[in-house]
Order: sequence, then C-alpha cells, then structure tokens
Amino acid sequence: MKKRILVAPLHWGIGHATRCIPIINALINEGFEPIIASDGQALELLKKEFKGAIFIELPAYNVRYSRSKTGFKWLMLWQLPKIKKAIKKERKAIKKIIHEYAIDGIISDNRMGVYSKSKPSVFITHQLNVLSGKTTKLSTFFHDTYLKEFNECWIPDFENEPNLSGKLGHDFNNKGLKVKYIGALSRLNTLDIKPKDDIMVLLSGPEPQRTLLEEKLLSEFSNYKGHITFVRGKIEAKQTVRKEQPFTIYNFMQTDELQHALNNCNLVISRSGYTTIMDLAKLGKRAFFIPTPGQFEQEYLAKYLDDKGLVASCAQKDFCLKELDRIEDYSGLNIFNNETDFSELFKLFQE
Repeated sequence: MKKRILVAPLHWGIGHATRCIPIINALINEGFEPIIASDGQALELLKKEFKGAIFIELPAYNVRYSRSKTGFKWLMLWQLPKIKKAIKKERKAIKKIIHEYAIDGIISDNRMGVYSKSKPSVFITHQLNVLSGKTTKLSTFFHDTYLKEFNECWIPDFENEPNLSGKLGHDFNNKGLKVKYIGALSRLNTLDIKPKDDIMVLLSGPEPQRTLLEEKLLSEFSNYKGHITFVRGKIEAKQTVRKEQPFTIYNFMQTDELQHALNNCNLVISRSGYTTIMDLAKLGKRAFFIPTPGQFEQEYLAKYLDDKGLVASCAQKDFCLKELDRIEDYSGLNIFNNETDFSELFKLFQE
C-alpha cells in the first residue's frame, strides 16, 4: 500500500494551490498517494490538474475583502473570530479525514487547522513575519499559535542572499520550529522558444480588487500597439477565449498552456503574489508588479524587489502605460536557480 499524504492548500486566491502542484507531482513520483483537500477555486483548479485523484472539500474561511486600501487590514482583523471558527471546523474535519482515508502524513499550505498530533505534519509558508502595519506583532502572534503544532515548517525560498521573500521569511526570532528552506516552488519550466508576445497580463487574487485591476488594465491598454495575452484568473467550468484588439483574453489557463504563454512573452504584468514571483523567478522573466491595495505582504514584496533593482512596481491607482518605461532599469528575476530535494523532504513521512 502506498502511503497517503494529505495535501491541503488554503483557498486565498489560487497561489497556494498552484505552488502545491510541484509537491503533489513529487509525491506521486516518490511513490506516495496524495489526497487533495481544499475549497473554492483552489480545489477546482487542482481537480483540473489531477484528474483521477481523491479530492476532499474542507470548510471555507469565507474571508471578505475591502474595496479600499485603508479598509483592507481592519476588515481582516474584524474577521479574525470567523477565521478562528473556520480553523476549529477544519481541525474537526481533519480528525475524521485521517480516520476515513487512512492518512499517513499531512502537508498544509497555510491552512492552520490541518495538522495531527499522531501523524507527521508540515506547514508551508513564506511568512514567518506576518506583516499588517502597526498590528504586525498581533498578526504574527496569531499565526505562531498555530505554527507550533506542526513538526516542520517548509519555507519556499532561499536561506541566504539573494532571496525572494526578504524579512517575511527571514530575520525572525526562533519560534521553536524545525525550519527548512526548500527553494522556490513552481509548476513551470523554461521552454526553448523565442518570445513573440509583447506583454502578458496575469491576474489573480481576491475580489473585488481583481476585477478593479482588470478594468483598469483593459482601459489603459485599449490603444496599445502590440499584442497582449490577458489571463483574467477566473477559474470556471470551461475555458473561454476571445479576441479584442490588442488583447487575446482568457478566463484561465492550465499549467501547460500557462507555461507556454509565459515563455512566449517579453514582459509580465501581475500582482506581486509570492507564488507568481516564484514562477517568474523559475522562468527568469522581466516583470512589472501592481500589488493588491492594502495587502501588506504584496506591497512589501513589490517594494523589496523594486529596491533590489529586480522588478519595477507601482501602486494600482498610479499605474499608466508610462510606468512601463522604467523596466529597462531593472534586471528581472533571472538570478535564481535551484532544484528542491523532495526525496530528502519526504523522509519525514517514512519514519
């Protein structure tokens, strides 16, 4: 019998789900049987990627997001009791799942209630410091209360300079965790093709900000003299494609198609979500980042990579075509190269 490993990414956009794809593939290659658990669009995306696998729907956090930058943090803090209630439901569900599906180990990507005291449990995060402005200590403390329940913490980044996460995944007080830096995780690979598209817009993340940025970019680029592949980041039952000069607009792309499209473009415009950053680092792409307003993590990452001279960025309200003139002064994400040693990581589940 193959050992069964529960892989459970958070549904917070689709980034946590997509960065679990290489982990799920590695589990299969190493002779394990992954059981996949999540909710919402994250679960739907993984169903499209791994047909035939066992899927389980977990309780949803149902977090709401603000339309304004200033309201983002306070709305999130106001919802902490609801999040804690969802985590409690999650823990109850996991106990049942472990018994019913004979689970041998757990890999949780930011789902704080997905662990077991009787099974080896791993937590994946690039945030050991959870930034929220003046309330950073509070948000980090909340995060830490759950982290200590896990056997190991895997950070998808590089331990030394240069790295992708800055102080998010580094410069932390010892939390009593067994921390392992595992390198950047990406489902994508570099293809030997010459880019033909001028720009690729890759949207993702929570509403209503995803839609607000989509509308702004469609308007800003309406008279652009070139070709733009525009991926809306809407995971729906069927893929839709429509052409409206200068755009070819997709609601979503699966891995192979996304890999080809990213390799086929000269510049990527996207949020500064960490999974997107890892994907672009794997491909060595030039990019321009527009962080989600009020999301401290994305705003920090955009500024961090901008200050390092790697990727240009600006606030959503400030974006216009002229901002792209600055990209020539940035080197792009072509300085990172690594392979994750999954065989070594998975030894935890062999003990």
